[in-house]
Amino acid sequence: MQVPAVERHGLHEDAFALVLGTLMVALGMTLYAKATLLVGGMAGMALLVQYTSGMDFWLAFWLINLPFYLLGLRRLGWPFVLRTFLAVSLVSLFSRLTAQWIDFSLLNPVYAAVMAGTLCGIGLLMLFRHRTGLGGVNILAIFLQESFGVRAGYFQLAVDLAILAAAFFVLAPDRLLLSVLSATVLNMILAVNHRPGRYLGVS
Repeated sequence: MQVPAVERHGLHEDAFALVLGTLMVALGMTLYAKATLLVGGMAGMALLVQYTSGMDFWLAFWLINLPFYLLGLRRLGWPFVLRTFLAVSLVSLFSRLTAQWIDFSLLNPVYAAVMAGTLCGIGLLMLFRHRTGLGGVNILAIFLQESFGVRAGYFQLAVDLAILAAAFFVLAPDRLLLSVLSATVLNMILAVNHRPGRYLGVS
């Protein structure tokens, strides 16, 4: 039986996924911030910085990710790191702009938790399938999946729950529980859909 050749993504496909994926993540982050919820990974750390210091999410997110590019460069190569740097920068930019583009007179926190997790999960899935991450935990998650078969979604879920536990003294109990729900939705989207061999397109 002949194994079909792996079809590579074109540059225009990578660019399309990069823009749409980061737009979806930025919208999800706007929902998190508006509802005072938390997500895992570097984005969660950036939200914690925003809630505790007043620094804007977009700036905190961009700065926190800087040290992780070296790990990505050593393990995953400069094309991945370049795409990741662009993705992080676009999420930071779009997060800043989204807050100016939309506003909410009413935002149910349960809806915000589910939809923010869904938007971020789908956005990350698009980026992952084009060999792009959002720095930090994403770099490590992709490296572990490609090197040792550890599913990126399950690894990130464990890390995210640890970050959420650290937010116990920052968020109200109901918002903390909703944040756990949102993190579960996000990471189950990745765990179910981002498996080795399920999607063969590469960049």
